[in-house]
Amino acid sequence: MPAIPPRIMVSVLLDAFQQSGESAVFTSQGNLHPRKFVLAGPSGSMVVWVYIWTLTPGGRPSLPNEYRIQMTTVESPLAVNPDGPTALLGYEPNLKMFAGFDLSRHRRFTTGSPSVQIDVRVVQAALNDGLAFDRKDNDEIAVGVRPDQLLAYIRNAGLLHTLGPDGRTFRLLAKATALEPLPAVDVSRLSAERRRIVETVSRLSRAANFRDQVLTAYGNRCAVTRMQLKLVEAAHILPVAADGSPDHVTNGVALSSTFHRAFDMGLIYMNDAYEMCINRSRRTSLVDQALDGGLAEFEARLGRIHLPPDRAQWPNLEFVQRANQLRMVG
Repeated sequence: MPAIPPRIMVSVLLDAFQQSGESAVFTSQGNLHPRKFVLAGPSGSMVVWVYIWTLTPGGRPSLPNEYRIQMTTVESPLAVNPDGPTALLGYEPNLKMFAGFDLSRHRRFTTGSPSVQIDVRVVQAALNDGLAFDRKDNDEIAVGVRPDQLLAYIRNAGLLHTLGPDGRTFRLLAKATALEPLPAVDVSRLSAERRRIVETVSRLSRAANFRDQVLTAYGNRCAVTRMQLKLVEAAHILPVAADGSPDHVTNGVALSSTFHRAFDMGLIYMNDAYEMCINRSRRTSLVDQALDGGLAEFEARLGRIHLPPDRAQWPNLEFVQRANQLRMVG
């Protein structure tokens, strides 16, 4: 498998950061390692450094599932980011998936082209679970990472890679990514730090599964405008903060970012006929404040939404009604 050109690899990373919910700017001069990015999102800005190589078969007949990166064109020790996280990654172009490796174990190496391995079946498992874990014989953990979970992995990589010797935590992480119930008694036995990372991975895995289900159901198109362009998000109908709000496709609707924000803030709402409607009180407030520029064009797009072909994936009207009560609309 030929190595991906540096320019394409940078584009892959930029796209993954966008799928993870944040915008990114590539700030490196040239294409030498590490590739440096500035990210901006709801949690603020962050500088991220990335070492990344193409993930290729290891070549050993006895280990057909072993894939590896070869750390070429770098010198030991690898420089680390003084202002944020540094990630050591592989990218498998056929699966369009990442592998995350323990930088602390591989920052220093002997001369040559050192390689780092992962079982490709773990990378494949992350297609469904968002994150998946490969525990090696030496207790090192490698992680399969779906693009929309790349930033979540990078933010938590330091902790994720230290959990190899802790069998209980490793098993709970595997359950969390597979969306299996986490036994409360097992979680309670963890240290506060390990409990936080297990709960974080569980939350991120549920969110990633919800997003994937909703966007797939709606064909990656906004239910209002039918726009795609990778500008579509999975919106919860019943807000996440509400009791009993499930991460289920029937509690979601695909919306472009502007309509998603308008829906969350109650400027628009869905009625029982699956129509997206303007909230008259919010509309009046905007007009009174002379903040109604573009309102006519915005309203013109409203009406019955475009629903998934599978009726079982349509919004649950109970969630719609409860959401309207909470937002005091409809």
